Order: sequence, then structure tokens, then C-alpha cells
Amino acid sequence: MIVVAGEALIDLVPQGPGALAGLRPALGGGPYNTAVALGRLGCPTAFCSRTSVDAFGEALLDGLRKAGVDVSAVQRGPEPTTLAVATIDGNGSAAYSFYVDGTADRLFTAPDHLPAGTRAVSFGTCSLVLEPGASAYENLMRTAAAQGVFTALDPNIRAGLIPDADAYRARFLGWLPSVTLLKLSEDDAEWLGGTPSEWLAVGPSAVVITRGGDGLTVFTRDDGEHSVPGEQVEVVDTIGAGDTVNAALLHGLSTWNALSSEALAALDADAWTRLLRFAARAAAITCSRAGAEPPYASELGEL
Repeated sequence: MIVVAGEALIDLVPQGPGALAGLRPALGGGPYNTAVALGRLGCPTAFCSRTSVDAFGEALLDGLRKAGVDVSAVQRGPEPTTLAVATIDGNGSAAYSFYVDGTADRLFTAPDHLPAGTRAVSFGTCSLVLEPGASAYENLMRTAAAQGVFTALDPNIRAGLIPDADAYRARFLGWLPSVTLLKLSEDDAEWLGGTPSEWLAVGPSAVVITRGGDGLTVFTRDDGEHSVPGEQVEVVDTIGAGDTVNAALLHGLSTWNALSSEALAALDADAWTRLLRFAARAAAITCSRAGAEPPYASELGEL
């Protein structure tokens, strides 16, 4: 079982040029997309969050159930659902503005225990920024790591939500001793201002950096560096592409029974290349269709 912990929200996605061009609600949030992608790949998955009892919250839970994701660890509340308004540029890249005041996912509280059979927990995005929930997710991360559970982190920086950049960067470094696998985009890496070697020195066993259409690179503690190119595809938009990479990496590691620091260290260049290519292929499929619509296992073929 892989547990994905973090926010679920509604993306309002424009259907044409202009800021208000037929905004369409879509199920979203980085952790939510990761959970759906894992479920579609056939990986036993649970979602750990807090969602509203409003219509948006019901739709979010329904989307998880349809993907085969266990929602028994989802807390519910009367607060509204977070909204994210997307703006899509000419290259299909998305930028967001958020409506987060008083929303349900900010009031998440850390559970007393993880679901039975949990082998890994994935964290990231807004849930690690917005208090008081951010501290609860941080506590869950540290607790899971202390129990020997594999932890994955995708900071997925949303700078507009971060009031104090330096404080966030310091907090990010404080998470790394509790992180097994760090995945981030090259834009995130530039914003954070660190390097893979610096991050590896304080915690993670591997750091994966995504480079959009240029592919993915993994850095490992033994000074290994392995890259694959991106899959060529006609990009509709990039919503959910990084989240799909998260899911593909975790699914692959789970399939290989490699959800531990020791197992990551044992992966050779061939294994990393196969895993990164699988993740690149999955992300390309997501980019080929509108919104966060990650692929099913039947669309990807062998790992």
C-alpha cells in the first residue's frame, strides 16, 4: 500500500484564450493527481487528506474511488473546497492562483496511525505550505520516516502561496533527513537554490529532477547520474505531468520491491534508465490530453 498525503482541490481550467475563457472545473491538487495516477496503474493506494462535504468534495472522493484508491483515511469537514484558477501559456504550461482561506484541506490533522500495510508515503505541494495543516503533514512525514517507512517528497513549489521564501527553504532542508526519494522540477530546484549533491548529503537516497520535454535525471548517493530524454508528444497542457512522474516512480519501485533506502542504493544504471523511461512515457501521455488525466496501466506497457 502506498499512501499519498496532501491536498485535493478543484482546478478551474480555461477552455480558450483569455483569463475567463469558459473556466471548466477539474479534479486536482498535486497529491490528489498522484493518488489517482497510482490507482490507474493498479498500485494499491490510499489517500490521506481532509476534504469538504460540499459538492466539490464529493466529486473529489468519487474520482479517487473510480481510480481504485482507498479513501478511508480521508477526513471530512464543512469548510469549502480549495480552488485553483489555471492559466495556460502557449507551450501548454500552467500557472495558478489559489483561493485557500478557510478551506477544508488546511485543517488536516495527523492520524494516529497509517493504514495497514503501508509501504510508502508521498508528500508535497500546497499541503506543506498552508498552516495549520502543513505542520500536521510534516509531523506525519517525520513519524513515518522514524518508523522506517519509505517517504517521497515533491515540493512542487507554488511561490504565490509562500509568504517567506527563506523560511520555506530552511524548512525544506529540515524535511530532507526524513525523505527517501526527492523528486522536483528544474524550476523548483532553481527556486530552492540548492543542488542534488547538497540534498543527498542530508537525507534522500536519490533525487529525480524533471526537465519538461527534455526528460528526467536521477542523482544517487554513489555519485551516479542517469538521464533519459522526454517522450515526443503533441502537448495539450502539462497539468498533472509531474504528479504522474511521482506515481510512475513509486509504482515502479513498488513493483520491484524497492521501497527502501537500501533498495534504491542497489539500483544500477539499467534499472534507473528503465524506471525513468517509464515515468517519462507516463508523463507524456498526461501531457497529450487536457487536464490531469494520467494513463492507465494498459496504455504504458511493460516497465
